[in-house]
This record gives sequence, C-alpha cells and structure tokens, in this order.
Amino acid sequence: MKIYVCKDYERMGRVAANYLAAQINIKPDSVLGLATGSTPVGMYKELVKKYESRDISFKDIVTFNLDEYVNLPKENINSYYTFMHENLFDKIDINPENINMPDGNAKDFDSYSKEYEKAIALKGGIDLQVLGIGNNAHIGFNEPGEYFSKETTVVDLTRSTIDANSRFFDSIDEVPNQAISMGIGTIFKSEKIILLASGKTKAEAIKNTVNGPIDPHVPASILQLHKNVLLIIDEQAASLLDKNCYETV
Repeated sequence: MKIYVCKDYERMGRVAANYLAAQINIKPDSVLGLATGSTPVGMYKELVKKYESRDISFKDIVTFNLDEYVNLPKENINSYYTFMHENLFDKIDINPENINMPDGNAKDFDSYSKEYEKAIALKGGIDLQVLGIGNNAHIGFNEPGEYFSKETTVVDLTRSTIDANSRFFDSIDEVPNQAISMGIGTIFKSEKIILLASGKTKAEAIKNTVNGPIDPHVPASILQLHKNVLLIIDEQAASLLDKNCYETV
C-alpha cells in the first residue's frame, strides 16, 4: 500500500486526475471503476479539464460504478446516476453504451446483481478502481460487519452512513436506507485501486485502514492485502498517520 499526502483537497483532486489520465493514456480502452460522493468531485473536474484540453479521450473507456441507492429514481437529483452525468459523463466523449451503473430500481436484485458481476467479467475485469471511504471505513456501500462481502448485492446502510449522507437531502427521512453495491470481493479483483480521502472526519478511518488489523468491522482494511493500492489523501485525512509511512506530493 502506497500513500500520497496532498496539501489540500484541490491538490488531491489534481493528483488523482493525473493518475487516472496516465491510465487512460497507457490503455485507452481501460475499464474504470468509479465512485461517487463529494470526495471525487475535484478529480472529476480535473479530468473534464484534461478532456477539454485534448490531453485524454474517453471514447473507448468502459466504466462501472460502485453503487446506487435503492428505490431512488435515477432522475432524482441525489441519485448517483444523476451525479455521474452532471459531474463527468455529460462533459466528456464517453460512449453511452460503455457506461455501466447499478440499477437501484431493479425488479429482481439477486438476478440483477449476478448480471452486473457478469458484465464486469465479460469486459475482462476492472483495470483501475476509484474508491472513497466512509467515516466508518466503508468502501462502496460495504458497511462494517462480521464478514467481507464477496459480490454485488443490496446492503442495509448504517445509521452513521445515513447521517453522513443526509447533508445531500432536504431531510434525513429522505435518505434511502439501502443501496446496491459492488462487493469487497469484486473491488479486490481490480488490477489497481486508488482510494481518496479528505478532511479530519476521515482521519480515524484512514488510520485504521493503514495500521489496524484486517477486520470486516473496518471494511477498507482488506486493502492492506491488495497488490496495487494507492491512497491519495489530504493532510487532514493523514493527520493520525506516522509521517514516515507516506510521501508528500
């Protein structure tokens, strides 16, 4: 596990975008796993700039998103479908047929989840997976529990996750209490993984991810075992780490 610490959120977004741009230029038909939430917004802005300056093209890129709320219409302003289109897809040259996002309104989630897994496998797996991290160290929407989830499935969101996500909704009662999410096993199959984290509220989760035991109650801790993981975090998120364990960029 390699760790880059950036001065602030803006720098973090630029560094992350540079990493993704390098992947795209090395392999123009890369399969990218994408994350939502406030953390990757800066990275997406920088990627759009790179596209607009013709430094990169997404025309052959395939994407798979990590997760989506259950029973929230995709047109809803808080759906991850809307998020991705507003922050990235509508601003670049990606082929709409190459965009894959979990359907939070599927009629049969068991069958749909298997199809999502199959779609990833048919594309040869994910070359580079982008992750955020929750205050409780969840990745995707894989919450702390007794075991590490294997495949895409519907998960019940914890109260801490619902509370954290309520800032995007008019009231906490509007926050969905379930989501469909790639499993940790699915994430772990990715060739490369980058995890982004910003702010003091993520410091404890980052500390436990990097230095704690590998424990399903700290879902992101499983990343210690992955062959190619890069954490790109800001100084606040790194505030509980030993300075000898990371590189300042």
